[in-house]
Amino acid sequence: MDFKDYYKVLGVSEKATPEEIKKAYRKLARKYHPDVSKEPEAEVKFKDVGEAYEVLKDPDKRAEYDQLRQYGARGDGSFEPPPGWQSRSPFGGGGYTEADAESFSDFFEQMFGGGGRGRGASGFGFGGAGMRRRGEDVHARLALFLEEAYNGCEKQVQFDVTEPDDHGRLVRRRKTLNVKIPAGMREGQHIRLKGQGSPGIGGGENGDLFIEVELAPHPLFTVDGRDIILTLPVAPWEAALGATVTVPTLAGKVKLKVPKGAAAGQKLRLKGRGLPGKPDGDQIVVLQVALPKGHSDKAEELYRQLAEEEREFNPRSHMNA
Repeated sequence: MDFKDYYKVLGVSEKATPEEIKKAYRKLARKYHPDVSKEPEAEVKFKDVGEAYEVLKDPDKRAEYDQLRQYGARGDGSFEPPPGWQSRSPFGGGGYTEADAESFSDFFEQMFGGGGRGRGASGFGFGGAGMRRRGEDVHARLALFLEEAYNGCEKQVQFDVTEPDDHGRLVRRRKTLNVKIPAGMREGQHIRLKGQGSPGIGGGENGDLFIEVELAPHPLFTVDGRDIILTLPVAPWEAALGATVTVPTLAGKVKLKVPKGAAAGQKLRLKGRGLPGKPDGDQIVVLQVALPKGHSDKAEELYRQLAEEEREFNPRSHMNA
């Protein structure tokens, strides 16, 4: 069994904060997302990134993993757990089921899987004629671009269900669904599809499928609840004199009036331009005063004249109080 260095997979240090781990995961998930990535072995890397995040985001699993990491791998990169090793936070907690384990490596399953596959191969769990049992719920993650969350879309979701074969043994089957995603989905929201989980046993009802939405990082926007945040650079003269500027939104470009005397960090609100909902979110535009990288001689002379004209102004006066 090969050792998995989850910190290396995410490109973070072993002292990384939960926020740094989440940020690294979201960046790599977007990079290797099979729907858009042209990277070699993107699907494999996408699964590796998801597995690493599954462990490192959970404080208990991360603590156990750090112990295993200190135990170390062999010189050839292979790994054997300490004698008698058993995870205190096995896979299956947090809403996940044994059916999800197909997406994870042997290392993950041996360390955190609780022996799920071994039970399935032996046929345990379905003994007894006439046994009636509800099928397992299945949890899956779905990464959306912000534009997809805003407009709504249809996405293909793949996941594994657990079902008994003709001999009563647990087997895994890959299942694919086309799922309609409603407009306005937010980070961490779930979509429940009743009866789309693992089949029931002995006439029991099927489990449900729960899809957790994740939003891929956007080059311009960040999200706060239903509000969309945009940092907008403005020139010093636009801030001083006021201006009407063009601003991108998820629904297209709009005009925004920058008030005279605007300050860096000032927030302007575009009502109803956030994620759809009840009520709709807003777009918050945060002003950032930007300077040219260089000035002409004439421009520098104008700055000197401005400094002379406004010589009584001291932006650091509050520090000298």
